[in-house]
Amino acid sequence: MAEFDLIQQFFTRPAPSSVLGVGDDAALLQVNAGMELVVSSDMLVSGTHFFADADPYLLGHKVLAVNLSDLAAMGATPRWATLALSLPNVDEAWLAQFSAGFFALAQQYQLDLVGGDTTRGPLNVCVTIMGEVPVQQALRRDGAKIDDDIWVSGSLGDAALALMHLQGQVQLSEDDFAACAKALHQPPPRVALGLALRGIANSAIDVSDGLVADLGHILQRSEVGAEIEVDALPVSALLRSLNPPQPSLIREGVQVTLGSSATPPLIKPLAIRLGSQKTTAKSLVMTRGGWEGFQQCVLAGGDDYELCFTSPVAHHAEIGRIAEQLNVPLRRIGKVVAGQGCIIHDVSGEPIQLKNGGYEHF
Repeated sequence: MAEFDLIQQFFTRPAPSSVLGVGDDAALLQVNAGMELVVSSDMLVSGTHFFADADPYLLGHKVLAVNLSDLAAMGATPRWATLALSLPNVDEAWLAQFSAGFFALAQQYQLDLVGGDTTRGPLNVCVTIMGEVPVQQALRRDGAKIDDDIWVSGSLGDAALALMHLQGQVQLSEDDFAACAKALHQPPPRVALGLALRGIANSAIDVSDGLVADLGHILQRSEVGAEIEVDALPVSALLRSLNPPQPSLIREGVQVTLGSSATPPLIKPLAIRLGSQKTTAKSLVMTRGGWEGFQQCVLAGGDDYELCFTSPVAHHAEIGRIAEQLNVPLRRIGKVVAGQGCIIHDVSGEPIQLKNGGYEHF
């Protein structure tokens, strides 16, 4: 199949919101009066961001969802996107499923695909997404104020737990894996929440590389610090159930078989491969605060694509109404303080030292 036949069959759809969409050298777009254009790009690389045998429908969803999440964090309305694909070969069944997942989500947000590129090479997917926000109303990272409340939507850590299962670092039951796998493969973009937070939030970011790392970007840009309480973090019942406080049970270098019951986890030696290096898993140490992997999933796991935002205390009740109207859980997890960096308190009030602060690309 030739390149332009591929584009015509799998990626050409009507684009009513554009002056000119797919089919020319470039798209023609018209931004509405009184609006600013919001643009973001994300690349997903096989072997880095997803497994080579990933379900193509779910991958089509996720590659667009992570970009929609960036617009949500800016309080922007999605309008257009371009898609660049590097493909090792033309697999029509794979392309049909990938494009179906992509367009199913695009349709939910009335987003038009207006261009892109295809080429032969290792499997990589890159989306550039564009949206609109009223002039001077965009949510930004540099607006956090001292004494702001810090909030997080949804729950944290399930996607990281699902990834740990797929990597062989933990063993979940089939039902438990299914319960958290959706967070990894089909994260829900919080677009409606981002729109509702315009004029409410002083700053916002989406949690893609881990809560501590991404909140750190707000703190750095706003030149403030933060204090967070671990027991205030929004965590699913599944992940909470996998954190039994048994400090003497587990040592470094062991695998934990985790189930939904309250019985102690099983222990056996584990060696895992990361890239070309073979290492012993060290993220499953039991500490005074419980399973260390729990802290890593929730605080530094990433792939959550929830919104973290700061807002004046005076908006507390209004944020509660937003949560109810959108049926999206919103949890206050701490506050903005003077200084630098983020202090995380455990249930006894002691500071937590994370071994890994979040995902790093390099």
